[in-house]
Amino acid sequence: MEERPVLTVEEAAEYLGISRPTAYEAIHTGEIPHIRIGKRILIPRVALEKMLLEAGSKAD
Repeated sequence: MEERPVLTVEEAAEYLGISRPTAYEAIHTGEIPHIRIGKRILIPRVALEKMLLEAGSKAD
């Protein structure tokens, strides 16, 4: 089955190796890109991967 284009907050937290509350805080501060559909918060996989790539290139 193909990977979904979005992650839940819980899935993104697990992917990043952070706690769920930390993920919600990062979403609230704009550190994690997200979209809101109704009451749901979803993290676009492409935006999350881009964020990580950019953070990695700044560390070099």
